[in-house]
Amino acid sequence: MTKIYLDNNSTTALDPRVFKTMMEDLGGPPANPSSVHSFGQRARGLLAGARQKVAHFFGVKPEEVTFTSGGTESVHLMIHSLAGKGHLITTAIEHSCVYKTVQSLEAQGWNVDYLPCGLWGAPRVEQIEEAIRPDTRAFIFSACNGETGVKIDLENIAALAERHKIPLLIDAVAFIGKEPFTMPPGVTAVSLSGHKFHAPKGIGALIARSHFKIKPMLLGGSQEMQKRAGTENLPGILGLAEALAIVEREQENISQTLLDLRCHLEKELLSRISDVHIHGEGPRIANTVGAAFLGVEGEALLMHLDMAGIAVSHGSACSSGSLEPSRVLTQMGVDRKLARSSIRISLSRFNTREEIDLFIEHLESIVNKLRKP
Repeated sequence: MTKIYLDNNSTTALDPRVFKTMMEDLGGPPANPSSVHSFGQRARGLLAGARQKVAHFFGVKPEEVTFTSGGTESVHLMIHSLAGKGHLITTAIEHSCVYKTVQSLEAQGWNVDYLPCGLWGAPRVEQIEEAIRPDTRAFIFSACNGETGVKIDLENIAALAERHKIPLLIDAVAFIGKEPFTMPPGVTAVSLSGHKFHAPKGIGALIARSHFKIKPMLLGGSQEMQKRAGTENLPGILGLAEALAIVEREQENISQTLLDLRCHLEKELLSRISDVHIHGEGPRIANTVGAAFLGVEGEALLMHLDMAGIAVSHGSACSSGSLEPSRVLTQMGVDRKLARSSIRISLSRFNTREEIDLFIEHLESIVNKLRKP
């Protein structure tokens, strides 16, 4: 059976070049970057080199890079580092790690404005400006939505944050690796996760400006400049740094490949299958298509595709298994019936046009079968 993987917003394949770099540590000898002997010194050198690579990608200082276990920990670390209590501005369509962390602060007495995004699929700059209060402590947004792919206007939101001297915290997990990412001066912190751009699972990073004081969640040793205790996941860190270096070198080609594939996919979807709706009216990241197929249950569609050897998703992997329609889509104002008929197709640079064509063939056949009375 042909296997076609189109769920790259859940996780991606490990790039062979990343695996090779990880073997610099996995191949031995054993070493802990905190050890003072020569083995530890070598490991510490590898760690410093990786931190420099990541810092270069974001245009920051090495000491502004903190390695974590992934996107969720990075998000928790940056949000829980906010001082005191006050007012936050975010949306109800953020990834669950942002949404639930903000809700936990709300339960502790913070005030939160969840801006409506409508069918556009992202907050507007003017909405954010209108919501600012004297006690606003932060803006918290995803660079792009992981289910629809709709991007925020990062440049102008960052300029707004800088003008009002309000921290802007960005969840860039779904964005990095798909299109060029720059960190404007108004952005205070950025979270990322390696397994979303062909690095291994279990490694992420928080990029935070020096003036933003990180409040450690894990206490113990002095690793990560006392921001995150625990022996560093050195092979994961090496993999993350190499994956970012590959993106930096090849971003133009990667982005064009993804956009060409997505455009071909959407063209075929809309021309060969009737009653298809693509979610998100705003500009979308190059690799993501959230589509609804009227009269078809998304769960049934997903299962039939899986039996054909094709992997897509019903939304965020972190909320899979839920019988409820996507929170993101319902909060956007998408009809619940339409939301239930939705799947997410997310591409990687390793996908091919031939895979897309075969996917469309299977999809057309399955949709027609499921629509029969």
